[in-house]
Amino acid sequence: MADDSRSPRDGSHRRRVAGGRGRRRKPPVRRTGRRIAAWSAASVVLVGGAGLGFVYFKLNGNLHSVDINAALGKNRPDNVDNGSQDILVLGSDSRAGANGKYGRDEGSSRSDTAMIVHVYAGHKKASVVSIPRDTMVPRPECTTPAGKTSPAVRRAQFNEAYSIGGAVCTVKTVEAMTNIRMDHYLEVDFDGFQKLIDKLGGVEVTTTKAIHDKSSHLDLAAGTHKLDGEQSLGLVRTRKSVGDGSDLGRIKLQQAFIKALLDQVKSVGIFTSPTKLYGIADTATKALTTDRDLNSVNKLYSFASGLKGIGSDDMHMITLPVGADPRDADRVVPLAEESAQLWRALRGDDDIPEAALKESRASGAEADGVVK
Repeated sequence: MADDSRSPRDGSHRRRVAGGRGRRRKPPVRRTGRRIAAWSAASVVLVGGAGLGFVYFKLNGNLHSVDINAALGKNRPDNVDNGSQDILVLGSDSRAGANGKYGRDEGSSRSDTAMIVHVYAGHKKASVVSIPRDTMVPRPECTTPAGKTSPAVRRAQFNEAYSIGGAVCTVKTVEAMTNIRMDHYLEVDFDGFQKLIDKLGGVEVTTTKAIHDKSSHLDLAAGTHKLDGEQSLGLVRTRKSVGDGSDLGRIKLQQAFIKALLDQVKSVGIFTSPTKLYGIADTATKALTTDRDLNSVNKLYSFASGLKGIGSDDMHMITLPVGADPRDADRVVPLAEESAQLWRALRGDDDIPEAALKESRASGAEADGVVK
């Protein structure tokens, strides 16, 4: 028998149910609100993801690369897998486009600055070897941009390799000099360098002497300065007003500036400001030419992250040991014994011997301490 107390037959149950439906219309509104919130959040994520994707592809599109491995093939020094890395870094004095304001080049583009960065196993320290651009060295056979073959020569100015065959010929020349395989190649031009320094907010240096150089348009009193991009470019290109006026003096300025630049990068705090990070990344990727293995934002970021533990105090800056060229007073030649010691140490991931360091310190010594 039905329980009338639980199942009234006077229609009140239906009224309560109907009324219940009316009272329960609000919860679906709340569920709809939650759905809207969820879809809004999803939309933000999707739009943000699309924005990040845009940034990623834009930065990737900024990069230029050279396929060094394909161009040089297998006729290269052994790829020693001991945890170390060797990177050839060039500063290009190309006068193309925006670089024209720094003067006119008589002939082809050249590598104004050349450094071999040896990162020791563990990536806690590095040695940076600057190669004077007017060093006379053997140059191997190279292919020109027009696809012609430029025969090997026993005696050529180092930076002419870039004029003959660009990055590929320069890497080939460096590997022939050192018998060290370059793991990576990085190049930055004048205009890109200047813009990058400006994006970083300048670099602070202290000059112990006044520097007045008409060629590089630099005019600094002795003291501490916050150099903008144009002034920084002037400093690293100054030579005639520092030391003996040779490229060796300019290298000393470049080495001091690089250490100051490393300190500035660490102090900027770019990872705390997405806007600042994007601006610097956009400028840096536009300024760089890399080897094909670094030709993506992910690869470049991974490479840079592997070096982030190396500060200015962990970076040993030296100059290739050179002496006066007996055949040309305006040129230099590598000192055979000391240079051999240097390259042998880097091949073995060892510290550079004192004999090589002593000769390196003697190169351009007049410019030591001008910038600190």
